[in-house]
This record gives sequence, structure tokens and C-alpha cells, in this order.
Amino acid sequence: MSHAVGASGDSPRMRVIGMLGGMSWESSAQYYRLVNELARERLGGLHSARLVLVSVDFAEIEQLQVSGRWERAGELLAEAAKSAEAAGAELLLLCTNTMHKVAGQIQDAVSIPLLHLADTTAAAVRRARLSTVGLLGTAFTMEQDFYRDRLARHGLTVLVPPAEDRAQVHRVIYEELCLGEISEPSRQAYQRVIDRLQHAGAEGVILGCTEIELLIRPQDSPVPVFPTTRLHVEAAIEQALVPGGR
Repeated sequence: MSHAVGASGDSPRMRVIGMLGGMSWESSAQYYRLVNELARERLGGLHSARLVLVSVDFAEIEQLQVSGRWERAGELLAEAAKSAEAAGAELLLLCTNTMHKVAGQIQDAVSIPLLHLADTTAAAVRRARLSTVGLLGTAFTMEQDFYRDRLARHGLTVLVPPAEDRAQVHRVIYEELCLGEISEPSRQAYQRVIDRLQHAGAEGVILGCTEIELLIRPQDSPVPVFPTTRLHVEAAIEQALVPGGR
């Protein structure tokens, strides 16, 4: 493998990555697979990532989302983050876009760094030299300002679909993708939403919900897509690798 590091004494050490998952576990499974694939790609051989995974019950979190009890949801995830740190995590990933609404609560609860998903995504968009992007995600992510404003801090103009399209995107996430259901009609519906975003001026589209990557592939879009899960994991691997094994 071209990126693999040899087995000599100068091989880098990998910090323990803490993952807060289960929201939904379908996307957390993708996180786990990707982080290990990238660790093997970078280190070669039988290497895998050093991980602590704390997985919550999504049904409980989803009810708090719907009822607007975000502070309580943040408390639950802050406790999960403390558990990950106590288990040895040195870097933290919140494996969901929507719950970055409470990222501040989580970061305040631990002494290890939380790698913010919107920051890693924005960095990728900037590397692609784009400035106007469409955002697909849950209704919370598309309609509230916690995620869009974070992207805007990086100099991005963020477009969201109109209300009817937002409702459809949200429904497919919770009623299909979170349950592991991938349907061609839903893929085509998302493609139509992406087409409308392109016509509105989007130069690329952020797949701002981890489950959307199960449905939309690069070839499904007329403009570049930014898969937040993969970008998040790539950034985590970069931060986790410690040169020289120190």
C-alpha cells in the first residue's frame, strides 16, 4: 500500500479515538469500518485503530430531539463522553451531525479534544475551492443555525432545500436510512433535491447526516458531494497518528 508505514521502530503510535455512537447504529457501523480501513491503509499489515466506542440508545435521544429537550440530550452525551475519556480515549468523535447542536456541552464535560464534524467538512469544501454549498440533513440540521453558522464561520455560503424537500429528506433519514433501508425511489427523490440545489447556485452538496452516505454516492450527484462521515474519520486519523511512536 502506498501510504503504509513499515514495521520499523519509527512507526507512528495511534492515539485512542473515542466514538460516541448509536445515533443511529447504522451510521456508527460505517464509522467503525472506515476508521479501521483508514488505519490499515496508513499503517499497513494487520493494523487497526485503537478505539473506545460508547453507544447510546437512539430511541431515547430521538424523543429528546422531537420534544426539544436538547439540554437533557446534551447531558446524556456528556456522560457518554466522560465514559469514553475514562476508558482511555484521547480524541473524541461525535458520530452524528444533528447532535453537534450540543457539542459545546460535550466538550465542556471532558478534557480531551472533540473534533467538530462541521469543521472537518468545511475544511474539505475549502480545499475543493468551493464557496457555496447545499446542505442535506435532518430538519434540525437544515433548519437550525448551530450547523449552518459553524460552516459559515469558514467563509461558506450554505443553501438549504425548500420546506417540502426538507420534509422529504428528513422523513427518509428517520423512516428508512436509520432502519437500514435503502430504496431506489428515495435515492431518486434525493437526486431531484440535489438538482434543485444546484440550480439555486450550489457548487457542491454536504451530506450532512451520516446515514445519507448509505444512499447517495458521488455518481448520484451532478456536483461534488462531501460525505461528512468519511471526512470526519480522515481528520481523526490524521490527528490520532503520533509521529515516531511517541
